[in-house]
Amino acid sequence: MILRARFCHHFPGKPFGLEAQYKNLMDLLKQTAVQGESNSVLIVGPRGVGKTMLLKSVLSELMEMKYIKENLLQVHLNGLLQTDDKIALKEITRQLQLENVVGDKVFGSFAENLAFLLEALKKGNRSNSRPVLFILDEFDLFAHHKNQTLLYNLLDVAQSAQTPVAVVGLTCRLDVLELLEKRVKSRFSHRQIHLLNTFGFQQYVEMFQQQLALPKEFPDERFAQEWNRNIQSLCKEKMVEDILQKHFNSSKDFRSLHMVLMLTLSHVTVSNPNIQPTDLLAASKQYMMDSKANLLHGLSVLEFCLIIAMKHLNSIYEGEPFNFEMVYNEFQNFIQRTSHSMHKFKKSVVLKAFEHLQQLELVKPMDGASVRTQKEYQLVKLLLDKSQIMDALQKYPQCPTDVHLWAASSLE
Repeated sequence: MILRARFCHHFPGKPFGLEAQYKNLMDLLKQTAVQGESNSVLIVGPRGVGKTMLLKSVLSELMEMKYIKENLLQVHLNGLLQTDDKIALKEITRQLQLENVVGDKVFGSFAENLAFLLEALKKGNRSNSRPVLFILDEFDLFAHHKNQTLLYNLLDVAQSAQTPVAVVGLTCRLDVLELLEKRVKSRFSHRQIHLLNTFGFQQYVEMFQQQLALPKEFPDERFAQEWNRNIQSLCKEKMVEDILQKHFNSSKDFRSLHMVLMLTLSHVTVSNPNIQPTDLLAASKQYMMDSKANLLHGLSVLEFCLIIAMKHLNSIYEGEPFNFEMVYNEFQNFIQRTSHSMHKFKKSVVLKAFEHLQQLELVKPMDGASVRTQKEYQLVKLLLDKSQIMDALQKYPQCPTDVHLWAASSLE
């Protein structure tokens, strides 16, 4: 359960390789939580780099301090969910549990409403005001709100030190400051914590070992020691090293590593209490599985034939777009050559199958196609390559031999 919680970001340990950023954020939030100073900061980095994990691990450590746990209030907002300021304000009220205080009061502006909410948190005087931490995930999306009212008011409160407030924004956009209005930008502290995957492969292996290791305080000390020894020996296996190297080359972020580790952990059972190299190999194959190729396994023989016909057209016209009529003609030529083994389909049935491939997004209409163009003549493009089709064909159940031979001939 400890490892599952760790991989699902419910209980992250200290982030690997982010010690400087960890200390920076910890000091900043302590200033707000303990000393009552207002701050604002942006955590910037690509998706999966560990922004949320860094913030959660800092908050986890902060909440172990009794004074902070009793006083610090947290408000979590997400730009994907709180799409306008009205929704955001309702969510702030709900998370601060001030619905009864607000009641049916009518406010003239967003600023008055927010000021009233923060005022309601005070315990008498300013020195006893409870610090509030505002966490804005997908920070750049809040910049698209009308007049950026939410950002302006939060940063204005933080700058004017009316109430101890910390505003922490998480974003993957490096140009996020360019999205802010001048009045909003002037109230932002311009503190930024950048997260980048700059570590090498050896550090990646260490991170893999650290994430799988059980902590010292694990209830069964003997099992934890044996488990950790097994993980150490696992990291020295050539197969494991090759698998990790492959993942490191494709994507070395925390999120993808955690996903692979979660899939690996699912192979651990009572009869198989330790992770084997084959478990990691199976998890790696499952993680790197081609989703588009998997869709091909569920197609009918007719739909698969149309895919092969389109691939044949790609070879003939060197990747140029084509339309349904061209695909249908190619398919008809194949049917005529194999009339004894393949059932003949009406054109309307073939068109229906073609449209189903478009719905599955295996075939994409070309941009800028005229609305008036009949669907039979609309230009399209196939979103599959040769290797994906051949791999899927090998695994396709009870595929006619003629279709196999046709696919091989069209992919030479």
